[in-house]
Amino acid sequence: MARKLPGLRRNLDARSLFSVAYGEIASSIYFALGVIALHAEGFTPVILLLTGALFLLVALSYAEGTSALPETGGAATFVRRALNDLAGFMTGWALFLDYLIVIALSALFAPHYLAAALGMPGIGKRPWDIVAAVGVIVVVAAVRLVRRPSLYALGIVLPALDLIVQVVLVALGAVVVFSGHTLTHDLSLGHSPSWHQLLFAVPLAMLAYTGLETVANLAEEARRPGVDLPRSLFGAIGTVVTLYVAVAVVALSAFPGPRTALGTTWLHSPLVGVASEIGSHLPHTLEQALKVFVGVSGAVILMAAVTTAMSGFSRLAYSLGEHGQLPASFGRLHRRTLVSPQAIVSVTIVASCVVVATSYVKHDVTFLASIFSFGVLGAFTAAQLAVIRLRITEPNLPRPYRAPFNIKFGRAEIPLPAIIGSVATFAIWIVSLWTHPAARYVGPGWLLLGFVVYVGVRRARGESLMARVIAPDELAPSDVPRFRRILVPMKLGIIGEEMMATAVKLAAEHGAIVEAVYVTLVPLELPIDAPMPEKDERAAEALEEARLLGDDLGVKVITSTLRARAIGSSIVHHAEDTNADVIVLGSSPRWRRQSRFFSPTVDYVLRRAPCEVLIVAFPQQVMDAELALE
Repeated sequence: MARKLPGLRRNLDARSLFSVAYGEIASSIYFALGVIALHAEGFTPVILLLTGALFLLVALSYAEGTSALPETGGAATFVRRALNDLAGFMTGWALFLDYLIVIALSALFAPHYLAAALGMPGIGKRPWDIVAAVGVIVVVAAVRLVRRPSLYALGIVLPALDLIVQVVLVALGAVVVFSGHTLTHDLSLGHSPSWHQLLFAVPLAMLAYTGLETVANLAEEARRPGVDLPRSLFGAIGTVVTLYVAVAVVALSAFPGPRTALGTTWLHSPLVGVASEIGSHLPHTLEQALKVFVGVSGAVILMAAVTTAMSGFSRLAYSLGEHGQLPASFGRLHRRTLVSPQAIVSVTIVASCVVVATSYVKHDVTFLASIFSFGVLGAFTAAQLAVIRLRITEPNLPRPYRAPFNIKFGRAEIPLPAIIGSVATFAIWIVSLWTHPAARYVGPGWLLLGFVVYVGVRRARGESLMARVIAPDELAPSDVPRFRRILVPMKLGIIGEEMMATAVKLAAEHGAIVEAVYVTLVPLELPIDAPMPEKDERAAEALEEARLLGDDLGVKVITSTLRARAIGSSIVHHAEDTNADVIVLGSSPRWRRQSRFFSPTVDYVLRRAPCEVLIVAFPQQVMDAELALE
């Protein structure tokens, strides 16, 4: 028998990975630029350059970790492998906080960009921006629950749009507003901005480089994770850092400090502010076109960021659920959408609550950015330390990509970038706790809540806190979620009897209902409801056999007949309409003799079915004449 089980597939090539990586990271500038400029003032380009260099340093460890452990989970996976399940869970729980912050900020800024672009200030003011933000989260979640967005197509189109927006702003800004004198005017290191302001701004600058975890979570979907993922990641980060610094230079030329309007008037839509200032030097028509282009593009990109952050949250929850760190339901993917419905519902509720709750905070953007810095810096530090430990404890672990600049430590080679990066991220994490009350209180409180959740899950499973729970590569039959409705396309003869017997036995084990359906193939030259007494008689006979077999084993069998032009599509549509959990089909050896493993009908169902598929294979001596379905 063969089974079709829901799971992540390796579909991403190098081009798709670069596009997704660039889009994930580059979207952060839409909500990070204003809050960084508010505190770093004229040193914003320098802060972005330094944190970008640190981000690249951290990415070296992520590239090695994902190539050695090409599965979803990111830093949580590295830490779980290097230390234990509790440490891995706490890392993942901290990352949950970051996903929530990115979703909240992206949803909150989207209506502001739209309002500034379309001249509709109402939706950018309280409480309507909060209502719109929650609406964005709910709508994105609803769509994500019922269908799988074309991530890999949008992953190319939207990053291209993002790149065009930023290049246009940099090019026009360099010609129209750039001024070296303006950039350095009234700058006084230690005074304007003060040392405290700079220290305050450094953790906030980590907000500009979100997306590394989401990209790492794609390791299980990359075709060649050990080759394509590192190259794509480094290329995307290099491009992002270059454009970020250029955008910041143009923005501060447009709105010089020390109290730059980027952090006040345009805090919630800084790129529209830059476009507006550049446009003021252009003809009125071009000014309006530029504002609309940047504002609408920004809103679309931010909504896409909500979608990808939700997917990242779901992938991380899937990894934790698979390894017994969250309830098992989080570790099961929906057959069509390939996400955990429980994860999507959970992130929607919590992210909406975050948006509403922070609306009562005076400096809401700074508050959220501070909390983000707590989670991301802790996760970055843990990920790099995990890579170092794996070099020591598992020196022979296959590593298609190895971080460069290694130093000898006993028998192991330790990557120097991971040492420097972990020290730097930990130091900035300490600075974050010292300078940001939100990070100091909300962060540890969130970790404490996570620990309570973890203890509850482990006790419910009967596992110790430190026990290592291994997720099997393939589920054993006893681990498959219990079936409730089993669909069997019926036929007369030996094959039909064997298919039905398999379905009935499976139903008896699971306490399920069997749906026996006979599909009558109607030729194209006849109306779909044309009289076909002989075929109707065969259908009735086959369904009666099914009922009798079910009665023998005490299984409820529901029967129905269908007329169709194509049997395969009819079976698939009927499975969707009845919410079938599994389809039982038969396969004949005659297709293997023709260099095909399955018949066209079986092949179609396997490719299109919304549920699992069991294939009953028959021996050579079964007569081909029995295969009415094929």
